[in-house]
Amino acid sequence: MQELKAERREITGKAVKTLRQKGFLPAVLYGEGIGSQAISVSERAFVKVFAEAGESTLVNLDVGGSPHTVLIHDVSHDPLRGMPIHADFYAVRMDRALRVSVPIVFSGESPAVKNEGGILVKVVQELDVEAMPADLPHEISADLAALTAIDSRITVKDLPRGERVKIIAPPDEIVALVEPPRSEEAMAELAAAPGAEIKEVKTEREVKAAEKLKEVETEEKE
Repeated sequence: MQELKAERREITGKAVKTLRQKGFLPAVLYGEGIGSQAISVSERAFVKVFAEAGESTLVNLDVGGSPHTVLIHDVSHDPLRGMPIHADFYAVRMDRALRVSVPIVFSGESPAVKNEGGILVKVVQELDVEAMPADLPHEISADLAALTAIDSRITVKDLPRGERVKIIAPPDEIVALVEPPRSEEAMAELAAAPGAEIKEVKTEREVKAAEKLKEVETEEKE
């Protein structure tokens, strides 16, 4: 289990900028039976742990000598530098199941894309799962080699998972598929069509992250 050291902090509001200048990340610890605590962690150490643990792997958080088993629940990032500016740690109970969002990691190569010129469409980037804290997966694997023909698809029921992990989604929900190839003329016509536009589809995690960033910015203005 990844480990991270933290200290309680008294600095709040606009003053947290001084913490960041010294290489510390302001954060909050909360959970069942634990009152919300303002804490700070080393930014460098946090970035390393978060890169490996993500938001679905347990972390041992030591707050001034008091250990807590936590999940990194929400992380806000600076939109320009991309570095974290605030994090939430959720203290878990090991005897109760949790529901978290887990990223899907696509691997392999689709024969339908490679050999037939099909267009790969990744429909889902993450899924909610329910499991006991010790059984939470770090990621869910999806092997694109299963997409052998045009119109073939990977659905939720095709995804590997532990026996103690429940995916909260319909079994037939499409995760990825291969569409027929389109001619250059068809693509040009689609782009030139009235009202045509490219829309960015955000995951639930990205939406929550944006909302959290607004909360942090509001707190610092007060």
